[in-house]
Amino acid sequence: MATALSTAAPIRPLKGVRILSLALNLPGPAALMRCKAMGAACVKLEPPAHPAAPKGSSGDPMAIYAQSAYVAMHQGVKTLSADLKADAGRKVLQRELSKADVLITSFRPSALEKLGLGWKTLHKTYPQLSMVAIVGAPGIRAEEPGHDLTYMAENDLITGLNLPASLYADMGGSLMVSEAVLQTRLQQLQSGKSVRLEVALSDAAGYLGLPRAWGLTTSGATVGGGHAGYSVYACKDGRVAVAALEPHFAAALGAAAGLPDTTIQAMFKPASRAAIAAFLAGKTRKQLDALAIAKDIPMHTLK
Repeated sequence: MATALSTAAPIRPLKGVRILSLALNLPGPAALMRCKAMGAACVKLEPPAHPAAPKGSSGDPMAIYAQSAYVAMHQGVKTLSADLKADAGRKVLQRELSKADVLITSFRPSALEKLGLGWKTLHKTYPQLSMVAIVGAPGIRAEEPGHDLTYMAENDLITGLNLPASLYADMGGSLMVSEAVLQTRLQQLQSGKSVRLEVALSDAAGYLGLPRAWGLTTSGATVGGGHAGYSVYACKDGRVAVAALEPHFAAALGAAAGLPDTTIQAMFKPASRAAIAAFLAGKTRKQLDALAIAKDIPMHTLK
């Protein structure tokens, strides 16, 4: 008979799994953070710090330009320094590879081959080892230079000249990496075989951009500004994000704003948007927070 687990109890599906990561910057360490939370024992090899870096610095650039983020992602992760181009560093790498169940990398394929970390070589030497390779783009594009911003741009996720509020491709990629680690674990349990999986950050951006590709968030679409109950408006002392999309939420918002017609059809009329905008512009954040609770309207005020 199946035993029910309390939702408060942590589920640690990666307990006993040993992960070695060579991935720097954001996607790899963020994925390692999630794997650690799922019970994995995590080791990360970093290159020696740059000669111009402050004394005692990590070889991961993230430790220099965003130290708080670096610290948060490496809680409970064993970090070692190893120059993979030197004999001593390669010995450290070989020692850790012999103990690992999964290797995470973020090098271009050509760089992996130069380091002797191509999949054929790895699989022959360490048959127990699975690999999750983070690349910028899939297939032949894996050698192309790119970053979170370029992958967001190619998937139509950059609007205007403002930078996105977060590094969505990198963070989406980190989720896909942790998912891939779980897949290697399932593969090992089901067949006893190791496997190489590839995670492309451009694919992560593409996945996050599916609602836009499907037309859900394009200009004038229901959640792209077409529905007056789903938008960001100015209020007296800031802004308010309103998500009154369902009919009952839209009706509650329309009634509060004094609309004569609170049907879904009315929410797509310019007059309804103008009336809601005028109503919200005359309220303070405190008043709108109270209104959201009193009338059960999904909205969140912002400075």
